[in-house]
Amino acid sequence: MATATSTIEDKKRLVRRLAGSGRGFAEQYGFRVTNNPASLFQLLCLAILLARRGDYRRALDSAHALPDAGWDSAARLARALHEDLVRVLRERGQRGDVDALADLLGDLARTVVQRYRGDLRRLRSAAGYDPDRERELLTALPGVDAAVVELFLREVQALWGEVAPVADRRALAAARRLKLGRSAEDLAVLAGGGESERLAWLVGALARIDLERRYAELPA
Repeated sequence: MATATSTIEDKKRLVRRLAGSGRGFAEQYGFRVTNNPASLFQLLCLAILLARRGDYRRALDSAHALPDAGWDSAARLARALHEDLVRVLRERGQRGDVDALADLLGDLARTVVQRYRGDLRRLRSAAGYDPDRERELLTALPGVDAAVVELFLREVQALWGEVAPVADRRALAAARRLKLGRSAEDLAVLAGGGESERLAWLVGALARIDLERRYAELPA
């Protein structure tokens, strides 16, 4: 079982190991993190699915199912038939009110198309690259609440540097347990200050450790 880090050198050593993969949370699960309309929309869908109650593996499978079915952008998902979306989500293990989830994802896609021509970079531009305004515009989208925003920004901080530092509740839970800090700012210092990409790698690794309960794999 891993023990908490005790010295600053111990902390830096662990941070180097965690961030050393060069991949954030989404990339560790096979999602591309690039600043283009399709990738950004897929990350937003992933955030919505992960924020729901239930097995995270179903959320990941469902998020992969959308581009697998040809709905890899807001514009394409907006044109999807409701019954097809329900079927795909059920096939990937979604439980509960799948009809409501399909409605939500369809509404999200159509709204992103209507407001931002399917491109969340336009949301960023409309916000004037102001992090608070970006959060406001994101939460104005269907199905996007504060928890979803944190999950989304956790990933895109490597691309949208103005929002950094961002660490979601799982990453912070792991950071506290490992004595790496109690805030995103604490983690940013250990990751090298303003290097938002390296911070995203660290935060993503911490979130995955907590999600998968992989603490025992860390060095004692």
